[in-house]
Amino acid sequence: MTQVNSNLRTAFAATMSAALLLLSLPAFAQSTARSVSEPALSPGFRFIENSGEELFANVCRGCHMPDGKGASGAGTYPSLAGNSNLEARGYPVGIVVNGQRAMPPFGAMMDDEQVAAVVNYVRTHFGNGYWDTVTVEDVRAARR
Repeated sequence: MTQVNSNLRTAFAATMSAALLLLSLPAFAQSTARSVSEPALSPGFRFIENSGEELFANVCRGCHMPDGKGASGAGTYPSLAGNSNLEARGYPVGIVVNGQRAMPPFGAMMDDEQVAAVVNYVRTHFGNGYWDTVTVEDVRAARR
């Protein structure tokens, strides 16, 4: 009798496993199927952070380091701390919007307000004392 119970349990477990597998296939097919007209990549990556501090922390810090002192190793990431190049407002705006050498252009990923916010943040932190504010109009001019 125990052999019969064991066989029944095995058959029941196999049947239930097969049933669950068959029930999950339509859900799997729906989640992996992609329409031909649907793009393979995101149609427009944009940063969602708005303050200069948030943008620096989530976009810039990885290369320029939390203290803004930059790094070198696999690449060279310039220091933003005490950087006299930041005195001219247009210089960092142009770099953020258009990129330069190893720094990618972030102009397509940030709107004018975000670019102004992160540039103003960098120009007033990390030992920089450039308090003349970069405006949205300054950023628009750099995009032309």
